[in-house]
Amino acid sequence: VQLQASGGGLVQPGGFLRLSCVASGSIMAIHTMGWYRQAPGKQRELVIDIDSSGKTRIGGSVQGRFTGSRDNAKNTVYLQMNSLKPEDTAVYYCNSNLRPDAASTWGNYWGQGTQVTVSS
Repeated sequence: VQLQASGGGLVQPGGFLRLSCVASGSIMAIHTMGWYRQAPGKQRELVIDIDSSGKTRIGGSVQGRFTGSRDNAKNTVYLQMNSLKPEDTAVYYCNSNLRPDAASTWGNYWGQGTQVTVSS
């Protein structure tokens, strides 16, 4: 199983970015897909995750600015980030709770991380 994230980069304050993450490999079922982030010297924190029914959890610091969506047919999750602030600068990690196959249990999988830098 691999989670491949894309879309990070450098953006000015007030700008926007869209991240994408595709889960590939042997996948029988996916429960949640979403994003966490980790800034230098800080703990990793939830940005947003979406379960298979569409129920969404979102971190307090990004409410009203970030939205998530999921395409279950493509095993893909998106993060639309608007009104970006310098404090949003972090490495963003894609995350999924999924079951690879009938012989495996549910597990938590992480992508490689993509850097988002908000700076003028």
